[in-house]
Amino acid sequence: MERIADNIAKDFNISFHDENLLYEAFTHSSYVNEHRHLALQDNERLEFLGDAVLEVVISDYLFHTYKHWHEGKMTRLRAQIVCEPSLSSFAKECHFDQYIRLGKGEENMGGRQRPALLCDVFESFIGAVYLDQGIDAARAFINQVMITKLKEDAFSHVMDYKTSLQEELQKNGDVAIQYVLLSEEGPAHARKFDVEVRAFGKVLGKGQGQSKKVAEQSAAKNALESLL
Repeated sequence: MERIADNIAKDFNISFHDENLLYEAFTHSSYVNEHRHLALQDNERLEFLGDAVLEVVISDYLFHTYKHWHEGKMTRLRAQIVCEPSLSSFAKECHFDQYIRLGKGEENMGGRQRPALLCDVFESFIGAVYLDQGIDAARAFINQVMITKLKEDAFSHVMDYKTSLQEELQKNGDVAIQYVLLSEEGPAHARKFDVEVRAFGKVLGKGQGQSKKVAEQSAAKNALESLL
């Protein structure tokens, strides 16, 4: 188990004051059941806490970053970010699947790769960080692992920038918004589209993409960033 603490310190710059919390975060109930003589605690309570911390940190980020978004849109994106497939993927990226303490039965049934189990471990780790070092350390980890992906548009498939731009521009009445294709080049399998979005007689933003639709979303995103 010392290797886990060393890897966590190296990968995330988190050195636990109470390493028992770290080990608890990676201890599945099946392992506890098979080692009752050790009086171990499984990670279910930490998962409960980590889930709440994660929701607060992600909600805070969305609230302050997307100031033009209404509650429903922020709720939908948050749900995409903290859903089981997303969190289990983050857990694997962090190599958490390698650290889990499982009972033999759960191990033999492939529990180490089970999305629900990985999701729980990811939340448990956040709960452990929060208890050991506070909200700022938990936020730093979430920023490093998750919010960087947001900034890289890893969740752009659920972010409709064109609608958001329309809502922002039409707060006080109808506004004509025009997306203009500037260029289209490259072979069929690797096309590149350049688009600009115009309103009020001026260019508000430009974008590129491998389809016209993606380029328009990119232009709208650029326009929103310049407006807000």
